[in-house]
Amino acid sequence: MTGTPQSHSSRPAVGASPEASKVAPTAVRILLYSDNITTRDAVRAAVGRRPARDVEVESWLECATADAVFSAVEEGGIDLLVLDGEAAKVGGLGLCRQLKLEVYNCPQVLVLTGRPQDGWLATWSMAEGSVPHPLDPIAVADAVADLARGVAR
Repeated sequence: MTGTPQSHSSRPAVGASPEASKVAPTAVRILLYSDNITTRDAVRAAVGRRPARDVEVESWLECATADAVFSAVEEGGIDLLVLDGEAAKVGGLGLCRQLKLEVYNCPQVLVLTGRPQDGWLATWSMAEGSVPHPLDPIAVADAVADLARGVAR
């Protein structure tokens, strides 16, 4: 065997900072759909910039209409969708199902349901996750972080 010997130490190299040995967080771009600005504000506040140590929100794209959601998803560059099931005209649950059936490689979806008993609707919509109203900030942040980890895989 030729070549230079390799070290198999798990310690960082001399002079390397402890931060250099840490793995960078998963950065996600999130599309947030709701016709209600209060709901959009509540979701963004709940998730923040770092919903978990290993997940970072790179950017938010807010949409108030289903047409805007379809345009953004078709353009690409979105990692995760958060859709309000209680949105007027086109609810997030029906929109989720339509996206899952019509868009190739549709991003993962978190739906916000009207109440805890609507979990079956989230399953019907083909969403990967759901959180009921009233929104619990910890549940929203945890759900976004869990789905973001799936994006990284």
